Amino acid sequence: MRTHTRYRLSLYLLLTPFLAGITLLVVIPAGLSFTLAFTSYDALSPPVWRGVQNYRHLLADDLFRRAVVNSLTFLALTVPLRTLITLGLALLLRRPRRGIRFYRAVVYMPTVIPGVAYALIWLWILNPVYGPLNLVLGALNLPTAAWLVDSRTALPALALAALFQIGEGFVVLLAGLQHIPDDYYDAAALDGAGRMALFRHVTLPLLAPWLFLVIIRDIIASAQNTFTPALLMTGGGPYYATLFLPLLIYQTAFDRFRFGEGAAMTTLLFAGVGGLIMLVWRISGGWGYDDSV
Repeated sequence: MRTHTRYRLSLYLLLTPFLAGITLLVVIPAGLSFTLAFTSYDALSPPVWRGVQNYRHLLADDLFRRAVVNSLTFLALTVPLRTLITLGLALLLRRPRRGIRFYRAVVYMPTVIPGVAYALIWLWILNPVYGPLNLVLGALNLPTAAWLVDSRTALPALALAALFQIGEGFVVLLAGLQHIPDDYYDAAALDGAGRMALFRHVTLPLLAPWLFLVIIRDIIASAQNTFTPALLMTGGGPYYATLFLPLLIYQTAFDRFRFGEGAAMTTLLFAGVGGLIMLVWRISGGWGYDDSV
């Protein structure tokens, strides 16, 4: 009994720095933001209680609705494509072969590039005059575009840039694939299953929990990581085509000093992401397979 108590105490001690960091950096700021969402606060005078007036104002604001539509459009473009690309690369690079470590490092490399540097790289790639993308398209006699200054192409261009930052999901799916025992594939092959049958009836069901984790991670990341590219590459334009919720929250709170409205938008963003995650959970039927089945 004493050994069990000592073991539990050691676990709590190991968790203490993590829990302290979560409390100071996440729980307390989240609580303050939720409280400020019901006030009018400009950081110069004490907060004034407004109740739900901030939320009513936001729901009637055309700019806020535009940011919501842009954010949902970005999610619809990036999350499915990133998941498919990540799954395809994980399947392609799962088996040991010559140079496999290099290929895996190449897939992961864009993820470790700092957000500001990554945005500046894509600002150069998408340049309509000397950018590599238009130069390649022109050499192939394909139509070119002024990617970031055209309201029709600005948002898809930012989505294109986001498709290459899949390193974390790639590692997760690669670990999930290596977790599947080879005996399952051998048994299915003896029954005459081909490659597509193996993928559909063995790989996909057993990989479902990892796929669900990757999708959730991409929803959360895609809802937040639009701030840096939108701020540096387009400034929310042209004509608000790339105005996403994180950028609007920043402009409202730190440019206009409307911290109450910014906090209200933050809570709505949090609730929206949570709702999308629950929707995916319901559609996918839960966390994945059950070992007891």
